[in-house]
Amino acid sequence: MPVLRSTPKTSRRSRFAAAGTLLAALSLLLTLPGAASAAAGQDAAAAKKPARGTATMGMGVIAHDGQDGLPRDTRAVQTEGVDVSGHQGNVAWSTLWNSGVKWAYTKATEGTYYKNEYFAQQYNGSYNVGMIRGAYHFATPNTTSGATQANYFVNNGGGWSRDGKTLPGVLDIEWNPYGDQCFGLSQAGMVSWIRDFVNTYKARTGRDAVIYTATSWWKTCTGNNASFGATNPLWVARYASTVGELPAGWGFYTIWQYTSSGPTVGDHDRFNGALDRVQALANG
Repeated sequence: MPVLRSTPKTSRRSRFAAAGTLLAALSLLLTLPGAASAAAGQDAAAAKKPARGTATMGMGVIAHDGQDGLPRDTRAVQTEGVDVSGHQGNVAWSTLWNSGVKWAYTKATEGTYYKNEYFAQQYNGSYNVGMIRGAYHFATPNTTSGATQANYFVNNGGGWSRDGKTLPGVLDIEWNPYGDQCFGLSQAGMVSWIRDFVNTYKARTGRDAVIYTATSWWKTCTGNNASFGATNPLWVARYASTVGELPAGWGFYTIWQYTSSGPTVGDHDRFNGALDRVQALANG
């Protein structure tokens, strides 16, 4: 008669342990692709977010409003200009002047944490070749108040003088490249922040700041507020063959940023008038 022998308990425990180890390994292998994919997605999102201080005028226009051709020829006289930032580095101002560019705006500051390291070359270089020039501030309404940022701007290149060659400062208020497009503010909160900035700028310089924005952003983030059109010149961003709808309160634009891919430097603009009108804005 065959003798039945029981399996030692230690042997059974070893088998169960081995099976458990195998199941754990299989489970890990099954979850690795998903985990790797999630990690890759997080890395990609982080890579797309620019570093603080690198925001440039109009950097969100194509992503939010698209791009549709260039302006058509018109009988209305307009004067070509450019806007630059630290992204362009040292600018070939003589080349731009010889191509017909007669005015320029240079990024001076962002928030209260960034000053353009190329500001002197760009601001003074455009002036030295004969251009009428001014400075702009990239607003970050979620970091400090409008008054605080206006003072920072004026103290770091955004002032104004009645020399016939200096344009009033610009408040660049547009999509937030670092997070929520309206910087986490309500529409009423955004209007209050802008009002705080422009009031402080005027108190410091005697001039009404130019407001740079895009109509779609203005509608979303201010509720299409119409209270600035009577005092602050409009610089509208739209990369298309026509300027399109303007934000509420403005019956006309003063400046139109029409492309981010122009010659010599990318951002090219048209002043709505002949050179004497540019000079008139400079003189106040």
